[in-house]
Amino acid sequence: MWWDERVSARFRRNLQPTLTYWSVFFSFGLCIAFLGPTLLDLRCQTQSSLSQITWVFFSQQFCLLLGSCLGGVFKRTLAQSLFALFASSLAISLVFAIIPLCHNVVVLAVVMAVAGLAMGCIDTISNMQLVKIYQKDSAIFLQALHFFVGFGALLSPLIADPFLSDTNCILSNSTANASSNLPHIRKSLVPHHPGNLSHYDLPMKGMVVTRVSYAFWIMALINLPVPIAVFFLLYKERMVPCFNGSSHPLLSADELAMETRPTEKDDLSTSVQRPQAAGGHDDLFGCCQSKNFRGASYTYFAVHITGALVLFMTDGIVGEYSGFVYSYAVEEPLSVVHKVAGYLPSLFWGFITLGRLISIPISYRMKPATMVFINVVGVLITFLLLLIFSYSVVFLFVGTASLGLFLSSTFPSMLAYTEDILQYRG
Repeated sequence: MWWDERVSARFRRNLQPTLTYWSVFFSFGLCIAFLGPTLLDLRCQTQSSLSQITWVFFSQQFCLLLGSCLGGVFKRTLAQSLFALFASSLAISLVFAIIPLCHNVVVLAVVMAVAGLAMGCIDTISNMQLVKIYQKDSAIFLQALHFFVGFGALLSPLIADPFLSDTNCILSNSTANASSNLPHIRKSLVPHHPGNLSHYDLPMKGMVVTRVSYAFWIMALINLPVPIAVFFLLYKERMVPCFNGSSHPLLSADELAMETRPTEKDDLSTSVQRPQAAGGHDDLFGCCQSKNFRGASYTYFAVHITGALVLFMTDGIVGEYSGFVYSYAVEEPLSVVHKVAGYLPSLFWGFITLGRLISIPISYRMKPATMVFINVVGVLITFLLLLIFSYSVVFLFVGTASLGLFLSSTFPSMLAYTEDILQYRG
């Protein structure tokens, strides 16, 4: 194997929890990418306007932010973390199953808000648990974790595509005027801002003929093994109430002591860089209490602020570029054929998935700081070249692939880098 025996042994000891956290992140990816291509069919299902249905995007993304904060509440014990993951992954399957039954846009927005909360909890808890298990060796496993996000995000639109309406999914007297424009409108939709689509005639009343329900039910079934896997992990750890024998940690006491014992150098660096953690978990805002930061160096705050800015920039690009690039390609001056431009979002997500797969072995040989530097510089150079060659259709495809490749491993590399500096112990 291309990693050393120590890391391999730790992976074998934690095989089930590691695979479980990876599978839960697959649920995250499956849920984050389905809304864009299915939005017009959901508009038909709820018989709402474009301006109304696009609020569903905001509902999901805003609650994802809240869920990411909420996930930190469940980090105190392994039992709380696993129960939160079980509830979140099960909620995603239930959301997929319930969406076809939502015939009101407000109800759909509430359902998507629940999905956003579940996704946020999954995002926070899975990353934290892997760092807690592997600590200094977490980089390679975080890369694999985020590969499953890309894989789920790539699979979700492929499942939905056969069931999307090629013609207007609400039949009325004006259907003929809008039918041929529907594929273009679908790909022009960008989260939070649908753009200038007022010249398209999209009826709100009539007979609904969409078949998108089948796509959601298929995704619900595909996701169902994930909460089952989390339940089996709970059962193995004897945390299920009906089988709550003597609870034990993922590692034995001796193994845990050996793997978490810091070196003398770590003790010195930790005492300078990390604030005192005692009493900081009593409530949701306990981490913000001033006594927790006594003795913390400027480096501690600088690393957190820099990491937050990098992730704010790169995750924002990932969230928006796949929707923006189609609209940019079909307009002047490029005027790419709609069918050809439709491959750009798939190309972007495909190279994100490929980049995360490639980063798994690379992260074992390369330091996280080096990977973060390469990724950030690569993103900046790619955007600069996209601006210089803004009239080139060929370079738009090349730049989209390059951007996906450099963005792919930024999040896990940055997380592993901060763990290296700040010596997190979970």
